Amino acid sequence: KIDPAVHTVTLDGQPLGGKRRMVVMLNKPAGYVTATEDAAEKTVMELLPEAWRHMDLRPVGRLDKATEGLLLFTNDGELLHRLISPKKEVAKVYYARHEGQAVCLPALLEPLGPGESRIIVREGKYHQVRRMMASRNMTVTYLERRQEGTLTLGDLPRGRTRELTEGEIALLEGKTQP
Repeated sequence: KIDPAVHTVTLDGQPLGGKRRMVVMLNKPAGYVTATEDAAEKTVMELLPEAWRHMDLRPVGRLDKATEGLLLFTNDGELLHRLISPKKEVAKVYYARHEGQAVCLPALLEPLGPGESRIIVREGKYHQVRRMMASRNMTVTYLERRQEGTLTLGDLPRGRTRELTEGEIALLEGKTQP
C-alpha cells in the first residue's frame, strides 16, 4: 500500500503519481472550436502542449469559433463547476468592437422570475429600458419606475403626489448620505 502523504513513487528518479490537479490558461485564437473533440473542426485541445493532453483537461465554459481570448482548462471538476455555475456569479469581462456608437452607461438587469426583471440604469435615454429589452427579444408589457437615486415611491398611492422633504431633496442633490 502506498500513502501519497508519506511515500513517493519514482521511476528512473522521476516522481510518479496519479493525476495531479491542473489549471491552464489559453489565449484562444479565432478559428478553433471549444470542444474536446470535433470531427470537422480544429479544437482548442490541439493548442495544448502535447505533454498536457493526457491530463484529462476540460475547457471551462465556451468561446465560439470566432471569439478570441482567455479560456481556462482544468481537470478539477469542482473548480470547473464553480467557474461556470450561474449561481456563483463569476464575472467574465469582454472587449468588443462593433458598428455604431455605444451611448448608454452600464445597466443591470436582475431577473425576478418568469417575465419579471429589475433593471437599473444610470441615465435616461429615450425608451432606453424598452430598447434594451427589445435587443434581447423581450417586449416590455409593463414598466414602472420605483426608485430615483435613494428616493422610493414608498406607500404613495397611484395617481397621488406629495412634496419632497428638505432631506429628500438634499439626498437627490448628493449633499448628504442616506
